[in-house]
Amino acid sequence: MTSSTALLTDRYELTMLQGALADGTADRRCVFEVFTRRLPHGRRYGVLAGTGRVLEALADFRFGAEELDWLARERVVDDATLEYLSTYRFTGSVRGYAEGEMFFPHSPVLTVEGTFAEAVLLETVVLSVLNYDSAIASAASRMTSAAIGRPVLEMGARRAHEQAAVAAARAAAVAGFAGTSNLEAGRRYGLPTIGTAAHAFTLLHDDEEAAFAAQVASSGPGTTLLVDTYDVRRGVERAVAAAGTGLGAVRLDSGDLGVLAQEVRAQLDGLGAHGTKIVVTSDLDEYAIASLAVAPVDTYGVGTSLVTGSGAPTCGMVYKLVAREGSDGRLAPVAKASTSKGSVGGRKSAARRLDGDGRAVEEVVVGGDDAAVRAWTPDADDLRALVVPLVIDGEVCPGWTGAEGVTAAAARHAASRDELPRGARRLSADEAAIPTVTLTV
Repeated sequence: MTSSTALLTDRYELTMLQGALADGTADRRCVFEVFTRRLPHGRRYGVLAGTGRVLEALADFRFGAEELDWLARERVVDDATLEYLSTYRFTGSVRGYAEGEMFFPHSPVLTVEGTFAEAVLLETVVLSVLNYDSAIASAASRMTSAAIGRPVLEMGARRAHEQAAVAAARAAAVAGFAGTSNLEAGRRYGLPTIGTAAHAFTLLHDDEEAAFAAQVASSGPGTTLLVDTYDVRRGVERAVAAAGTGLGAVRLDSGDLGVLAQEVRAQLDGLGAHGTKIVVTSDLDEYAIASLAVAPVDTYGVGTSLVTGSGAPTCGMVYKLVAREGSDGRLAPVAKASTSKGSVGGRKSAARRLDGDGRAVEEVVVGGDDAAVRAWTPDADDLRALVVPLVIDGEVCPGWTGAEGVTAAAARHAASRDELPRGARRLSADEAAIPTVTLTV
């Protein structure tokens, strides 16, 4: 198998290409825009994630012999189209919001410009990455916000497709998660990895004392011991006996976590283990984390709710043609006119308006004359530009991919979330945190 991403697409993208090559429109310059018409129910903001992965996928979007042979055998497209695909390279440009940035309805989070032939093929791979990763990051941001500075750890790999689990770990890191149990995510993106033992390790041994002694001997007293296999109180006693008062942490994975955390904290302090932390897991989501705000919990571990977007597994992003080259050689706006699925034609840019305290008050989407939009930069002190170059003439700009990209995205997210107006992080259902307005230039 090859590493090509070219077949991570829908058949109709290739059949559209075939038709455009046949009638001579394939080389028309086009602008495609990624945006969402609305936020998932109850969400007040979205978090853009996956941009770095899109750019990595773009670098591998090549039709090699293996891909071309399969397309030929299946008669997906004709020989002329296969010939075009054999030398396919994206040579256009990509601009968009920096990864980690907040987005709102109609935010132009990604703009792809190139020939129709080059740009149309990217629709599915762009949307599959951004929709999933942004859904995970949006849920993760609600969780880290609810944690109020306490570390949140990602441990959802066993509840997702094996490759989705890697993407979820990366997206969670963008939104402020402190570590992941997924080793491939750690290797690929430089994320801190975490994990010690499951109940199976305790059950393997003749008794809890033997299991704890073995784990401490192997991992040292700074390890985290899982104390709820049998009886929590006895488990805490045995954990401190095995590791001493320097025990790193105990983990609670069942029961009434708020009550248990109170009892375990008092017990640990009574045993002299004042520095031993309490880690809680067990089907946590942002609401459960918020409910534990006053409990003596030091760290949260989240699995299923994280990798499923906590009830919103997609962001509803779309990839729409908004401008194309006319017979006069100029870009002309085009738009879908459907009542429920309409789009706004023309290239866009965007900025966020901030008040005197640096709080966001509105999302400003800029449209109008194509040349003016391309040249537009905010000329007001209260506007922060949102659109940055990502790909220029087919070359990915540095700093957006790999471990470096994740680090930059996490910093961008923290700064962007801090701009939200007060009350925007509430978990209760409400409208988008700020309105989206249109500015014509």
